[in-house]
Amino acid sequence: MKVVLFNLILVSAVCGSPRLDPLVNTKKGLIRGLQASDGDYSMFLGIPYARVNDSNPFGPSVPYPDFDDVFEAYDDSAVCPQAEVFTKQIIGTLDCLHLNIYVPNKASTWNRLPVLVWVYGGGFRNGFAKRSVYGPKYLVRNDVILVTLNYRLGPYGFMCLDTPDIPGNQGLKDQLSALRWVKENIEAFGGDVNKVTMIGESAGGASVDFHLHSAQEKLFDKVIMQSGTTLCPWAMAEADTRAPMAIAKHLGFEAEDNADALTFLSTVEPKLVTGAAVQLSLTFRPCAEKDFDGVEKFVGEHPINSQIPKAKDIKILIGHNNREMLHIYAKKTLDSAEGFYVFKKHLETSFHLRNEDDLVALVRQFYVGDKDFGENLKWDLMDFESDFRFNHPVHRSIQKYLDNAATVYHYVFSYSGGRNLNKIKRNITENGAAHADEIGYIFDVSTLSETTTEDDQFVIDRITTLWTNFVKYGDPTPDTSELLPVKWSPVEKDVLHYLDIDRELTMKRRPFHNRMAFWDLFYKMNHKLLFGYKED
Repeated sequence: MKVVLFNLILVSAVCGSPRLDPLVNTKKGLIRGLQASDGDYSMFLGIPYARVNDSNPFGPSVPYPDFDDVFEAYDDSAVCPQAEVFTKQIIGTLDCLHLNIYVPNKASTWNRLPVLVWVYGGGFRNGFAKRSVYGPKYLVRNDVILVTLNYRLGPYGFMCLDTPDIPGNQGLKDQLSALRWVKENIEAFGGDVNKVTMIGESAGGASVDFHLHSAQEKLFDKVIMQSGTTLCPWAMAEADTRAPMAIAKHLGFEAEDNADALTFLSTVEPKLVTGAAVQLSLTFRPCAEKDFDGVEKFVGEHPINSQIPKAKDIKILIGHNNREMLHIYAKKTLDSAEGFYVFKKHLETSFHLRNEDDLVALVRQFYVGDKDFGENLKWDLMDFESDFRFNHPVHRSIQKYLDNAATVYHYVFSYSGGRNLNKIKRNITENGAAHADEIGYIFDVSTLSETTTEDDQFVIDRITTLWTNFVKYGDPTPDTSELLPVKWSPVEKDVLHYLDIDRELTMKRRPFHNRMAFWDLFYKMNHKLLFGYKED
């Protein structure tokens, strides 16, 4: 590692003692970090990789300039403008395009370690890279460098106006800028630039998939997608060219056109803009971009139509949790109207239903049959929404990867313990793993109990070893052991192997087989009604 030594501080690689206040000489300049107190690693926090254009804060960011002085990488508190998930308080600043790097002390220029780049989820509306949620200690102890990054959200990250100044997908392009920064600078931290794995959960997983689909240079050699791909019905939206004028009007400014509205909004405190967008229930997500001279395009077409040339010979680890929507339905009280409207509400997010009431009736019949309305019906609705929003999109994506010659390892996370993040936050005691529950077993989440049960610690050890084995070797189980007694077989063309991650590890085939078979047939028969579909 290129480390500049000050005040007689010695590097562990030289003398074997713990490294203090590591100072790294990158291509961007000198960056000073901190020695961690909970493990043998260093932390470089809040490193700016890009900055927002003040005159066009809704457009693409620009690379951050080189550091004139030593950058003190001590603070990871910045978050991009958003509504906090539980309190709904509007927080954040546009000075947020930062990344954090966690480096095991054994990393050096002669002992380069693989790199894992984390992209958070949050529906493209909220999320951040702070170590209070994404604490690194469980991962870095397995000899990988962890990078976590912020990217813009909501109107600043995903306003799509079909114009050269605001073409769309600014948040995804922020991620791309961060990956390019890592490509250029990670060797200075002892990272192996040829072994970079991109990983994300939910909208983060979909983001990873967008990078896999994109025409940009390949900045990673492996990917991990947890409960999210580009085929999820929430992963894309049509451009909403009415948004600037609507937000401006909500803030008391009567704009003549979008250009007038954007000129005004660029001067407004970002929290006010974000709050207005939330109050207006505006949705900002990735979109298919138009071609403009001199403008880098990231999403060229809807993923249902695009090929994935980057997937050729790449290694992919992908899966979901066994009861994705449990956090929504566990304490839900249904009325009969809501109970049966849920099918139409979700189907029309992906299909042009027009007068296709028969399609809604077909899906409803499959999941609830002729059951009378009752409280237990919510579990059937939970299965439907889990399948439609997460399980089957992952299932369909796996087939696309196989068609493009990728090697795919598939999992279902089923464990129910004391660190199931979403269930703990909502005080849910039902068995199973809800959406995002696996995060508590991959990261050191500060809000979870400091006392970890033996079973929970065993799951932490297992899943972080599986994930980091994949990062290091492209195989989550290169060898079996007491910790990993089962060999994880990749998916075959006609055999959908998957690893069930519960108290025990078990190799199985075709999760939720009957439900997935139903959706396979449904999509095959109705693919021309899908949003984004175009004839070959």
